Amino acid sequence: MVEKNYRPIEILLVEDNPGDVRLTQEALKEGKVRNRLQVVGDGVEAMEYLRREGQYADAVRPDLVLLDLNLPRKDGREVLAEIKQDALLKVIPVVVLTTSSAEEDVLRSYNLHANCYIVKPVDLDQFIRAVKFIDDFWLTVVKLPSNFEP
Repeated sequence: MVEKNYRPIEILLVEDNPGDVRLTQEALKEGKVRNRLQVVGDGVEAMEYLRREGQYADAVRPDLVLLDLNLPRKDGREVLAEIKQDALLKVIPVVVLTTSSAEEDVLRSYNLHANCYIVKPVDLDQFIRAVKFIDDFWLTVVKLPSNFEP
């Protein structure tokens, strides 16, 4: 199941909490699959990155997006809706990784075609374990779409 000598999996983390960014980076470093993590801190930057606009003109298309819902400038719900309405972006799996356990957020995220919804554990070890589960499932079990260039 583990890929040999293939290019790293490209991951875009959309997260405004520096502590959660560091924890995610550490957990993914210990992952089973080589990956390259790019981080943006708000929803506007996320869409600029995904659409390769401005400073992100040379950005590599991510294989997977880890998306917080509660973001400045443009929240994760809006970002998710824009990704899934865009013909070029909608095939990218989006894992919602957020502190919200509100049923309305879970339902709305799935209605917007999120591929997965994970509530961030508040406990440090459990948070790292949750990110490792993402690595185990999304980067080793799931067959992701090829990173094609349209």
